[in-house]
Amino acid sequence: MSTGWRLLQLAVVGSLIAGCASPSARGPETPAVQAPATTPTTPVVNPPQVASDRQAQDATPRSPAIRKAEIQRFGVELARSRNLPEPAVMALLADARYNATVVRLVSPPAPGQPRPQRSWLTYRKRVVEPIRINQGRAFMQEHAAELNRAQERYGVPQSIIAAIIGVETVYGKNQGSFRVLDALATLGFDYPDPSRPDRAEMFRNQLGDLIELDLTGRLDARTLKGSFAGAIGIPQFMPGSIKRFAVSASGSARIDLTENTSDAIMSVANFLVEHGWQRGLPVFAPVALPASASRLVDGGLKPNLDWPQLKAAGAKLAPGAKEGAWSRAALGVIDLPEDARGTVELRTATPNFFAITQYNRSYFYASSVADLASALREAQPGDAQ
Repeated sequence: MSTGWRLLQLAVVGSLIAGCASPSARGPETPAVQAPATTPTTPVVNPPQVASDRQAQDATPRSPAIRKAEIQRFGVELARSRNLPEPAVMALLADARYNATVVRLVSPPAPGQPRPQRSWLTYRKRVVEPIRINQGRAFMQEHAAELNRAQERYGVPQSIIAAIIGVETVYGKNQGSFRVLDALATLGFDYPDPSRPDRAEMFRNQLGDLIELDLTGRLDARTLKGSFAGAIGIPQFMPGSIKRFAVSASGSARIDLTENTSDAIMSVANFLVEHGWQRGLPVFAPVALPASASRLVDGGLKPNLDWPQLKAAGAKLAPGAKEGAWSRAALGVIDLPEDARGTVELRTATPNFFAITQYNRSYFYASSVADLASALREAQPGDAQ
């Protein structure tokens, strides 16, 4: 199993740390889909003994008293460390409800279950498809002014911004139906894989960010809906990314990623720039790689090569291509496997590709965003790349 595959497996929830994303338990084989409707909920401090058969296989449920004590300690420490009123923090935590569907959707595979085969072609076909292309072009026409302002301010092409929003929520249409407070509290205190306490801690941190955003007047945690992993709004930002990277298109103190498309567009562009997007670089370099380039794939999320190294390894300019700003930038070779055929597509990625992977830590995801953007760009002659 390659290092790249192990990193891609982390896309399920690991990408949430970085920001965005309708990570919706989405790995490299499965494109963004609308999460199922939430099921009836019960208080998070007293969930059922067993949330699902799979969870029962993986963990011995803790007692309600232990869970309640953990939540109490979390609330007290959150109020102290972030200078928030403790009664208000505890009131929000008391209002959180356990959601068994959330647990089921993020539960690890049953023991002995085979790993799904990776298929870049299948993934791409489900993302770069007529509905997203046609609706994306309409979205770009409708929001041309806002996209152009974002492109001018941040240097992120209009088509890249639109493609991310298209992959995440089909241009705002599928933002999720789970109450974010419930989802994050459930995953923070009842994460179904006891061998991954780091993930439970990550969701607790996101819950803390959500509570802070509520108590500072930036959103309403009691009514906010999102994905079952807690991603919010048109661009599917996690609470931590709303706190750190969301921006208002109008300069207003209040940022609305759920209904204000202009804020969503600017926030996506700002997120990418804050994670290394470079104005004027393509996502992929126009390079023809030799078959032996597979050995150059390290599976990481940062470029670790340069053009002279790639040329020394046998890479050449693609027909008709010229050296440019990309040839002076750090580069990385990425793989897009087709397991059933035993084949792999290799591409040469620039820092802008790796900026997209900070939105969702999957080579499949970032490549599909780039390919969807290319399809959208065909009808947008003013869009930069």
